[in-house]
Amino acid sequence: MRSAGVIRAGVAMAACGVLLTTVAACGADGGDGGKKATAGANSSGGESGGAEARAADLKRIPGVGDRYQKQIPANARQVVAVYGDGKDAAGSTIALYTKSGDTWKKQRGWSGHNGKKGWTTSHHEGDNRSPVGVFTLSDAGGVLADPGAKLPYTQSASFQAPHYWSKSHWHDFDYVIAIDYNRAKGTSPNDPTRPQGQSKGGSIWLHMDHGSGTSACVSQSKGDMEYLLKTLDPKQHPVVVMGDKAELKA
Repeated sequence: MRSAGVIRAGVAMAACGVLLTTVAACGADGGDGGKKATAGANSSGGESGGAEARAADLKRIPGVGDRYQKQIPANARQVVAVYGDGKDAAGSTIALYTKSGDTWKKQRGWSGHNGKKGWTTSHHEGDNRSPVGVFTLSDAGGVLADPGAKLPYTQSASFQAPHYWSKSHWHDFDYVIAIDYNRAKGTSPNDPTRPQGQSKGGSIWLHMDHGSGTSACVSQSKGDMEYLLKTLDPKQHPVVVMGDKAELKA
């Protein structure tokens, strides 16, 4: 675990592509809703993914066409798939797939949220849309103590959402997993470095849900975040494949 001391006091935290010191991030204005993520949602199959998933021998990640399938690194053995309800919709269905040999199996599925205005293939800061694509998952952290994460985990009070935000958002960053979009891998998720420039946004995270759309992140329940933190393993080279369903099928 990284020490909290590596985060210098007074450094402004950037979250979900918007600097916390300037603009409320992750739908802090309440958003337009969409389906509320709940612990165990779509988990009738539990961690096995249900009878249908157990019976299927998947050679590809379901619902992902050639364009994005080819972007999944050959060494990736864990894929978090985020299927957006629509290009302009804030609701998502999320699933974890693991690979054994050349076969993928669904381990678990649940509901969540993405950017309050939907998705984009050309994300820029402040557009309130989540970036479509395939991104590695390298670092984690949050306000709360490490729950047993396999990814490098930074615990720090600097992740705390401002209390001038709506109370429903105060726990958004109790747990976060950095999505490697326009960030420096191997650093805390709230490191402000933007290799492609500030205008391209950054600090796109998997984090805890507040019941509505975000500014660009992907959110889910606390239980689902704990599950991902305990399951995603850097030795398995995890990635997230994310976008609206129609775009992902391309």
